[in-house]
Amino acid sequence: MEESKNTEIAIFAGGCFWCTEAFFTDIKGVTKVESGYIGGKTENPTYKEVCSGYTGHAEAIRITFDPAQVGYEDLLEIFFATHDPTTLNRQGADVGTQYRSEIFYTTNEQKAKAENFIKLLTDQKIFDKAIVTKVTAAPKWYPAEDYHQDYYANNPNQPYCQAVIAPKLAKLQKNYKSKLKS
Repeated sequence: MEESKNTEIAIFAGGCFWCTEAFFTDIKGVTKVESGYIGGKTENPTYKEVCSGYTGHAEAIRITFDPAQVGYEDLLEIFFATHDPTTLNRQGADVGTQYRSEIFYTTNEQKAKAENFIKLLTDQKIFDKAIVTKVTAAPKWYPAEDYHQDYYANNPNQPYCQAVIAPKLAKLQKNYKSKLKS
């Protein structure tokens, strides 16, 4: 299959970027997933600064994807299926504004699709509690340090990866088999 020269960017914050990066790397049509920081006030933040909770940044991923192979709505579906969008500033044991659930749109079309998707989930009562995911215009993106990139792929036996990421990844692979690269 020939890859389209047209790509889009989707930016999601859904807790620890080690987890969210691992979920999207193997999706058909996704050509790149980068971990980084977004939505805060500190220029060129470091991981240590973001973890302090004082920068205002969220740990996030920037997904480059080919919309001819995977739709933005498909990415939204996976995003909402792989984290808890009803907990404010928390994902599991990770607590703080840096772990918030937020969609940073890069086009007005993405904004409309994200808002409509949240409305659909709410109307269908998919979650027991209200969705707290914010939908925000994407401000400046800051790539995370190199050792955070492809973290799960490079550290699959690390205890956090085994305890937190591996079970979620197995569930994703089972439930979204048709959306995965070979």
